Amino acid sequence: MPRIVFYLLVSGVAAVVTYALAVLIWKLSTRYRLYPKIRERDVHTRPTPRLGGVAMFLGMVVAFAAASQIPMLSLVFAEPGKVFGLLGAALIIVLIGVADDIWDLDWMTKLAGQIIAAGFLAWQGVQISTLPIAGVTIVSPYISLAITVLAVVLVMNAINFIDGLDGLVTGVALIANGVFFVYTYLLQSRAQTEYFNLASLITAVLIGACVGFLPLNFHPAKLFMGDAGALLVGLLMAASAIAVTGQVDPGVLGQNDKLTAYFLPAFIPILLPFAVLVVPLLDFGLAIVRRLRAGKSPFTADRKHLHHRLLDMGHSHLHAVLIFYGWTLVVSVGVLAYMFVPFTVATLFIVVGLIACAIVTLAPLSRSKALEAAAQSTAADEETPEVARFDGLDAASEDNDNSRETA
Repeated sequence: MPRIVFYLLVSGVAAVVTYALAVLIWKLSTRYRLYPKIRERDVHTRPTPRLGGVAMFLGMVVAFAAASQIPMLSLVFAEPGKVFGLLGAALIIVLIGVADDIWDLDWMTKLAGQIIAAGFLAWQGVQISTLPIAGVTIVSPYISLAITVLAVVLVMNAINFIDGLDGLVTGVALIANGVFFVYTYLLQSRAQTEYFNLASLITAVLIGACVGFLPLNFHPAKLFMGDAGALLVGLLMAASAIAVTGQVDPGVLGQNDKLTAYFLPAFIPILLPFAVLVVPLLDFGLAIVRRLRAGKSPFTADRKHLHHRLLDMGHSHLHAVLIFYGWTLVVSVGVLAYMFVPFTVATLFIVVGLIACAIVTLAPLSRSKALEAAAQSTAADEETPEVARFDGLDAASEDNDNSRETA
């Protein structure tokens, strides 16, 4: 039986458990009013429960427990420290997220919790030990630990930063991890390596959790994943990327002519993780620069994220979410395409896709300018020479003065 069937089974378990628990949490939260007040930067108009991340975490735990009983996946659990390190880091980050969703923790406390979770993950062996840049560079244990913690914290915050619209993080994670699963699965099957089972399993579990949560999270959302869910998604995405990026040897892939057809260019292992995270990382980078230039903390909340800007441009809630999906799909699929099609074809796909996304993104501005021009043209045609000397406020002021004289 193909290995992918077992991954689909584990993903299905995560989806079913997450959905069932999400429904339960939604009903309990609604019944007992376990939801915070609407904040100034929020875009939703009614109080909504934020504990969906708990359902995703428990769905992940049950899915890993089910995977441990599948003989084909036994190699993943041959190093139990890495699995427990992942689950332990997930537990830490979910507890921090839930506390923040309930009590609104300060940014230093949240950052400290994220560093502890990332450090625990790296301490248990899920860390970047090599860098696939111009061959393979082996780094020292201290540098490896520092790079891993930095990468995990960066991805967690990047994912958390875009969590502002119904279904946004869930959908982006589904697309990104779907592409990444294809990569890790092909890498382990084509290269005849067993090490990458951990990355494929993490990605499959996360896909299942997102599938199970999306029905309650899509617009209009009944349940939010909160910081607990967003940070958990970021942690799992970072862990799966590290499990591949930090261990793959592009030189080995290039030595086999058969593999070369599938795994060129060799920089895919380090480029793809950035590609699937292009939207969160872009929003995160812009937010950091924006806040530092304003003399504020990088973790200060505001209403200037990319999704806020799309809404301000005139996009509807649903359209803004779909635009994010489109950008993620084009970049991640385009980078993955370099493994299967000629360089020019993959590049053309990315260029055309990005142009199409840009047109859709900027469409409201074009419509707004067209309407403004039409309104100005109509007003100019209707004005008499005398009235044309005044704008609307001047005319209103003159009418008011005339009425006073008459009175």
